[in-house]
Amino acid sequence: MRVLCIHPGGLLYTKIFLRLEPLGLEVVAGALRSAGHVVDLTDLQAESRTTLLRRADALEPQMICIACNYLANVPEVVDLAKDLKARFPRAVVLVGGHSVSFIADQILDHAEGAIDCVLRGEGEATICQVAEIVAAGDFDALPEVPGMVTAGGKGPRPIFIENLDDSVPARDLLRHRRRYFIGMLDPAASVEFSRGCPWDCSFCSAWTFYGRSYRVVSPERAVDELKAVRQAGVFLVDDVAFIQGKQGMAIGEAVASAGIRKQYYMETRADVLLRNKEVFRLWRKLGLEYLFLGIEAIDADGLDTFRKRSSVEMNDEALAFARSLGLQVAVNLIADPDWDRERFRVIRQWALEVPEIVNISINTPYPGTESWQTNDRALSTRDYRLFDIQHAVMPTKLPLAEFYAEMIETQKVMAMKHLGWSTAWRLSGVLAGRLARGQTNFLRMLFKFNSVYSVEKLLADHAGPVRYELPLPPEEKKTNPKNLYIHAPGGRRGRALDKADQEFVAASR
Repeated sequence: MRVLCIHPGGLLYTKIFLRLEPLGLEVVAGALRSAGHVVDLTDLQAESRTTLLRRADALEPQMICIACNYLANVPEVVDLAKDLKARFPRAVVLVGGHSVSFIADQILDHAEGAIDCVLRGEGEATICQVAEIVAAGDFDALPEVPGMVTAGGKGPRPIFIENLDDSVPARDLLRHRRRYFIGMLDPAASVEFSRGCPWDCSFCSAWTFYGRSYRVVSPERAVDELKAVRQAGVFLVDDVAFIQGKQGMAIGEAVASAGIRKQYYMETRADVLLRNKEVFRLWRKLGLEYLFLGIEAIDADGLDTFRKRSSVEMNDEALAFARSLGLQVAVNLIADPDWDRERFRVIRQWALEVPEIVNISINTPYPGTESWQTNDRALSTRDYRLFDIQHAVMPTKLPLAEFYAEMIETQKVMAMKHLGWSTAWRLSGVLAGRLARGQTNFLRMLFKFNSVYSVEKLLADHAGPVRYELPLPPEEKKTNPKNLYIHAPGGRRGRALDKADQEFVAASR
């Protein structure tokens, strides 16, 4: 069967800081191709709509799989589905991904018949079953697929792929691999060593999607994946790298034995970093250059609000340890719409006093997060496009224009520590090497801030016509978190976490 896989365009921050390959969709494409289907993949982050349509016409797909991992992409995904359904009326249009898993019924309503089904949960676990049903023309059997939602019915709860080692991405289907980067890693490939997170931060939907599970690949699979990646830069997409210290050490030793040398960018938690210092020391020797820590707040009240299960002292200790390794560290802070000028000033001052790269995002309640269910503030907009952590979707204490002015000034102060001519001069040798290979992503990043972020542009986004609106949060604000889960909770953590690891996670809750 002929299958067309599509990833939608990039969001605001991808124009400056990063553009990552669509690893999840590559994995789905790999599963389909291994089952004998003819698969084409187009990433609209790196290619045009015209190119997509030309390729689609040549393929004449029988099934179209569109990824929707980000809420802000919903309007684009719905419009794309409508256009392709009109062009290929006999093709089955399927949408899957993280965000759409929480709003399956709503996106079917928005599409008005252009989307035939939504596959919730891990797509590669059941995508081949879906393809068999479509190939046989037995469309009434679609609701029997775990995770499936159609206008005619819903399937059982989504299931996990049995073994993450079997999740093999079809990287060769991407035609512009040099367009993917994160910071100075230009180009960069995305690699996965684990899935899930057993913590329960109130603003995050990783734990509700995976049912607080944590699963890992084997060292052998990790080595094979790194060997298959040609790029020198590797972004580890794990929600929390090396929760299981033994896994991180085992993979690191296998990588060392294989003689693999890359530059790595990873994300982890402060407590995990401090607990597994030897693991991160090993990975520093293997090429770990950049570490992202989502500390989210600089005071105890903020940490409690987001249920980070950490302390200011722990975060400070983790930052100090990362500095001792010589790592370039990036941290994220969450700006609340209630912030006033004084709060922005305090954050700017703190950001200037630390050597880390400081990123700031806006507190945004998403379907699938506990904050979506419990937030007692009304939404000021339900335009999907604004749910990108770069726009305020709840009423701001300051007038909106002033809030954005303070936000942009804060981002600019933090960004200018690491962007602009001074950085270009300091890294002239690195830039020369990139340019010699035709890589311009990092160079462009250094000077694009002012052209992307402006009060006028952000306000214009609010003023634009709204074709599709996010459904309202439930009126009953308090809810059992287990009702948020996509994958069933329990039963999987033991495969990745031994008793000591489980006790560590439990103690931090």
